Amino acid sequence: MNSDKLYDFVSGMWDEQIVPQLIEYIKIPNKSPMFDAQWQEHGYMKEAMDLLETWVRAQKISGMTVERIQLPNRTPLLFIDIPGKGDDVVLLYGHMDKQPEMIGWAPDLAPWKPVVAGDKLYGRGGADDGYATYASLAAIMALHDRGVDHSRCVVLIEGCEESGSYDLPFYIGHLAARIGSPSLVVCLDSGCGNYDQLWLTTSLRGLAGGTLRVKVLEEGVHSGDASGIVPSSFRILRQLLDRIEDPVSGKLRPELLYVDIPGERIEQAKEVANVLGAHVYDKFPWLPGMKPMDSDLTELVLNRTWRPAVSVTGIDGMPALEDAGNVLRPQTAVKLSIRIPPTLDPVVASNTLKQILEKDPPYGAKIEFDVEKSSMGWAAPSLKHWLADSIDTASREYFGPKSAAMGEGGTIPFMGMLQERFPEAQFMVTGLLGPKSNAHGPNEFLHIPTGKKVTAVVAKVIADHYRASEKGLTRGVGVHEGQAQFGEHGCC
Repeated sequence: MNSDKLYDFVSGMWDEQIVPQLIEYIKIPNKSPMFDAQWQEHGYMKEAMDLLETWVRAQKISGMTVERIQLPNRTPLLFIDIPGKGDDVVLLYGHMDKQPEMIGWAPDLAPWKPVVAGDKLYGRGGADDGYATYASLAAIMALHDRGVDHSRCVVLIEGCEESGSYDLPFYIGHLAARIGSPSLVVCLDSGCGNYDQLWLTTSLRGLAGGTLRVKVLEEGVHSGDASGIVPSSFRILRQLLDRIEDPVSGKLRPELLYVDIPGERIEQAKEVANVLGAHVYDKFPWLPGMKPMDSDLTELVLNRTWRPAVSVTGIDGMPALEDAGNVLRPQTAVKLSIRIPPTLDPVVASNTLKQILEKDPPYGAKIEFDVEKSSMGWAAPSLKHWLADSIDTASREYFGPKSAAMGEGGTIPFMGMLQERFPEAQFMVTGLLGPKSNAHGPNEFLHIPTGKKVTAVVAKVIADHYRASEKGLTRGVGVHEGQAQFGEHGCC
């Protein structure tokens, strides 16, 4: 397989079709159901799925079948089945729902306004994860163009990932017989430490969270009259948050939210710190004078990938500054997003948080913690030699440097779900969300050259998978992951 010609095909697909398609995709505010309760009435999810499906059906892939499936009261799913040789299956995953707008976009940028600036395509959802449909098919089409064999490929594109993929188990069950038993799962919804090499994701944190609400009065009252007598709901809220988080260090207090970090993950974190250096933290848009939570780069990597952390992502009960009067407010509510270690049971985490927050309410205030998110994290299974070799070789061919590996701080519920259903499958989890790409935040962008290279890498891995399957190497117990990451295969 001539890597230069394969890359030329992929690059042409990106320039001529994928980028123009993503420009149209970014324009559609198809927010995930958690952020748009009226998503069906608004029709944006349908519009986005129409765009994807129309493009997919226009591709001339022999034997391909395409079906949009929508179970009652569920978000839609695009099911693409591409025949191949042999009895093995590759499953490629992506999603097409988006996070909400967020504030803070640069004056010339906006969430639903696609802007190409140099190598970057700005706008919500391009890299997270709108490109996955196009890249998956482009990788397979590149093999067809070169006359290279591959196993049967199934592509699943869901519409509920940003809400926790709560619809996906129903579709996986509904399609179980048609999917078969994949020995390789490719997920393009993750991140990269830099844009210089291929990054393999080895773990993902889980997610627990919900709304914490503190009520002290039936209605707001004059602050001069009530302050000193009626306790502030905000002060009580601060006390409750201090129960679960040290306000100075930012470390979470409950021991049940921690796990023992595997030794190879600690070694991996040291390698990532060596590879990235200050890029571990300087990828973020810091204010002048701000510093990260630790001076030790390895500790920062472990904090981001294997330790729990809480973020307040929303607040209710407070007027805007220009509307704030001298009123002691009746209630304060915050949205809590708690990232938990990859192997921690999210139900245990959520129940622990609820018990701690609601127990013994100060002053008898009405305290409610409504659990809204309980998503399992994921820890990668052992890599087989053929996959470790394929990934590392592909990185050298299309990027230049050897591949690298690290955990990610985000959550992709689909990964744990699929690993449980297909325990012998290998996982290639990667993506385009690199330094300053700012997924979920303002000024989100897709790095186009990395998109092209990742697509070419996926093509090579799919081709290598078929050759490995012909030799009976794609199923069964794999090489110990530490060997694959730090040994002869060149991953770090």
